[in-house]
Amino acid sequence: MTPRLVALADTPPVPWRNGGGVTRELLAWPDGGDWAVRVSVAEIEADGPFSAFPGVERWFAVLEGGGVALTIAGTERRCRAGDAPLSFSGDAPVDCRLLHGPSRDLNLMLRGGRGAMRRVVAGEAWAPAARRCGLYALVAGDQRVEAAAMRRRPTFRPAAWPGSKRRRSR
Repeated sequence: MTPRLVALADTPPVPWRNGGGVTRELLAWPDGGDWAVRVSVAEIEADGPFSAFPGVERWFAVLEGGGVALTIAGTERRCRAGDAPLSFSGDAPVDCRLLHGPSRDLNLMLRGGRGAMRRVVAGEAWAPAARRCGLYALVAGDQRVEAAAMRRRPTFRPAAWPGSKRRRSR
């Protein structure tokens, strides 16, 4: 299987309605507004609420920056770079407070299906059971997919395996 790469730098930022940051949509599958899977990178620049996504399972991980405190349905959770991804319901009210300056975050949203986000550690085997999966690299490195030759994986370029399609922001 050959992954399809998407460059974060080539994905236009879309400002949030509340002015607190921007989002770069890396993948929406299937294409169109009625996606089942959506992957994005958010750049949080100010405190404020998250948008509601009723019926959506959300996964969130801090990639870079000072981290955030998310108050989800009244319970605060602190998230920093390197922490395990956090899962929560898109129905829940979420308020975000920056801990130490801006934060860049990876988001996975699933509508009508199940999935997960997991931190992969360099040097450890990663073998997801899912037919469709993706990888987001913070550090350049080598990757082997099944018995295929080693591939160099650049930073900030998500890879999606098969059946996934990227949708350009408009």
